[in-house]
Amino acid sequence: MENNLNNAQGMFLDWNDIIESDGQEYITLKDGDYDFTVTAFERGRFPGGAKIPPCNKASLTLQVETEGGTATVHLDLLLYKTMEWKLSAFFRCIGMKKHGEKLSMDWTGIVGTTGRAHFKTRTYTDRDGNERTANEVDRFYDKDELSSLPVKDITPITEDDLPF
Repeated sequence: MENNLNNAQGMFLDWNDIIESDGQEYITLKDGDYDFTVTAFERGRFPGGAKIPPCNKASLTLQVETEGGTATVHLDLLLYKTMEWKLSAFFRCIGMKKHGEKLSMDWTGIVGTTGRAHFKTRTYTDRDGNERTANEVDRFYDKDELSSLPVKDITPITEDDLPF
């Protein structure tokens, strides 16, 4: 509880404070590959479900810069053995793990890291029965995988190619 209070410093408003922010418009990403930055991390607890019992979870906030503004994506990573593959994929994506190597997860070092992932939209029904969409990570790309992609043949542009 104390950790949550420390994180909240500077966030409390007084009854007579001046407010200005109208919030950020929710941006739905088109399905595709985007670079992201990890902007927040919080330790939490997954209450359990049909396939996974109660366990620890890492709640992450990812930001994706687009022409239309900044899209915010929330992601929960469950700390459960059957989800180890997803944890490994995330840490490879941000460059903290190499494929096939062991890693002691350093959650304190992930805020500010960057990666690339394939995002898709998910449709769901909210508590009031309204249909909504949310951005979600479909696949993480390894940092190593991105740096080793072959450069496609590029034909240089000459003055003859210019329209003016």
